[in-house]
Amino acid sequence: MRARQARGAAAAAVPAAPAPPPGEVDADRLVAQLRQPVWVFDIDRKRVAWANPAALALWSSPSLAELTARDMGADMSASVAARLAQYQSDFVGHGASFNEQWTLYPAGRPVSLDVTFSGYRLPDGRMAMMCEGRPPGSERPESLRSVEALLHTPVMITLYTPEGQPVYRNPAARASVPELRTTLAERFPEPDALPRLTDPLATRGATTLTLQARTAQGARWHEVSVQRCVDAVSGEAALLVSEVDVTRLKESEAQARFLAAHDVLTGLPNRSQVKQCFAEATSALRTRDQQAALILIDLDHFKKVNDTLGHAVGDELLIEVASRLRQSVRRGDLASRFGGDEFLLLVLSSDIRAEVDRIDKRIRDAVAQPLWVGNTQVQVTATLGVSLYPEHGTDFETLLQHADLAMYAAKERGRNALAYFEHDMGESFRQRTALEVDLRSACERREFEVHYQPRVEVASNRIVGAEALVRWRHPRRGLVPPGEFIALCESTGLISEVGRQVLASVVEQLRRWSEAGLALPVSVNLSPREFADPDLAERVRATLAEAGCAPELLQMEITESMLLGGEERPLATLHALRKLGVSIALDDFGTGYSNLAYLQRFPIGTLKIDRSFIQAVGDDQRLAELIVQLCRVMRLDAVAEGVETPEQLAWIRERGVAQYQGFLFARPLSAGEFEAMLSAQPGRAACG
Repeated sequence: MRARQARGAAAAAVPAAPAPPPGEVDADRLVAQLRQPVWVFDIDRKRVAWANPAALALWSSPSLAELTARDMGADMSASVAARLAQYQSDFVGHGASFNEQWTLYPAGRPVSLDVTFSGYRLPDGRMAMMCEGRPPGSERPESLRSVEALLHTPVMITLYTPEGQPVYRNPAARASVPELRTTLAERFPEPDALPRLTDPLATRGATTLTLQARTAQGARWHEVSVQRCVDAVSGEAALLVSEVDVTRLKESEAQARFLAAHDVLTGLPNRSQVKQCFAEATSALRTRDQQAALILIDLDHFKKVNDTLGHAVGDELLIEVASRLRQSVRRGDLASRFGGDEFLLLVLSSDIRAEVDRIDKRIRDAVAQPLWVGNTQVQVTATLGVSLYPEHGTDFETLLQHADLAMYAAKERGRNALAYFEHDMGESFRQRTALEVDLRSACERREFEVHYQPRVEVASNRIVGAEALVRWRHPRRGLVPPGEFIALCESTGLISEVGRQVLASVVEQLRRWSEAGLALPVSVNLSPREFADPDLAERVRATLAEAGCAPELLQMEITESMLLGGEERPLATLHALRKLGVSIALDDFGTGYSNLAYLQRFPIGTLKIDRSFIQAVGDDQRLAELIVQLCRVMRLDAVAEGVETPEQLAWIRERGVAQYQGFLFARPLSAGEFEAMLSAQPGRAACG
């Protein structure tokens, strides 16, 4: 039935007139003589079930059989189909009838007429629709088109009496209300909704609000516009209400507000939310006998988790820590993520230090519990810094800075600890800040220089290699050892730039020594951040090529912790380095996880025995013996580190360790000092 509604004109819910009792008039003849088209439409099957001769003429059909055979649903629009379903529902539920103007398309040409629709039961009990057509009034094309749009628009339009009783609803509005006779007050059930909508009409004539509407689909948010008008049928005052569903927009706004106040990853409140809560809490504290504490929590060595296991594992760890923090604090306390691996707690109590001490134990115990990610066990500890209100400050930023100073003081005391702010911590912070500024300048001015610790052959006591160690030539302090700046370089990310400068310096020095007939391998330590760089192998290749250095003279040192987690990425990196001709040494073996699978799968050629084993006595030295035997079985070059006494040298000689380095032979030397020592050797050094 290719038909379109053109005008809704009469009052809704007019009861259908009962069928008259059968008389003695010839009904068939009477129907045949009716000048108005009348037909019965089967809504379920989308077909005409019966029509009088005037209806056959209207539909341009030669016979009733031909008309009833037509599939009216073939080109029926979705809007019309929905409207017919509404009719059927209202016929069944309310005995309603409707007077509307429709445009039909018999033989593809538009025919407009006024139609009265009422319910009609078919013999099988299904509800069909009796359609009685009348010629329309003289309608202008603009009027027809506007009412046509009324049928298809998704905007819900309803005409109410001033008392809020429905007079007319377009299809979109009818589909939205749960009941045909839903009143304006029932549509917007919030207690103050109706006066907010209607009271301004006395002065403005119209109003627009966003309200929660009761719909057939449940509670929805609608933008509602109301204006006073006159009912075109009755001539009486009315209210014209249009509604647009803005639920998605409302939900998006709520989501945006949530995201503005919460961390996306963990769902915890963020810094701005804590700052707001702090202002509200401290305002209330003035009327209570309570204090507040800001507790800054930092996860120890979290960067190592990211660098070695990947950011996906790091994110899982942060999510789990956030969950544990929620469970560790009281209901009235606020746990938030402050950024990176830092969390912040806002705690209120009448005995604030006692409460902080209780929270400290709960938090550090909870955080320290191992977490399994896939087949990898991850475990971190937490360091806490605390500042108290009003003892250590009365505004948020000051207290936060003081909690940060306390947290760094706790880290300097060994991590996995808690420290309260003390006023002399400010000086320590200023020194650290000044050091960071100096380090950034040092990178720009290239103040780092490389020293070389000889690697010595045990049998001949000749230098056969070296380990490159960075030093900082400070313009005022002189030579600064790595223990004073490497940790800060790692925490600030400067370690990558320092590593690039060290590598460039080493390969340039290797080329010079090689040209002077002093070729020997030198190992360079990689930081976790450098090893995690996917472009590491390409950077090493480019640096070697620019210096003109032979790759076999360069060895890269990594630690066991860098190989933790997924093996594919580190394996690919190491194979890429080996493909360049660069060899790989594993440093500090035995001090960490000591996984033999690393030695079997990864292309490692040298194993460095940590100084702690070489300098140990008794049972601890048995571990060193096992490592030496392991190197022999797996055909790895063993290098003993930290050899400082003749007894230690004799011990490694007895066990067949081929090479060593340590203060017994020499401390790390400048490039010039190392070259002089190398040149003074009988027969000089051969590439080992």
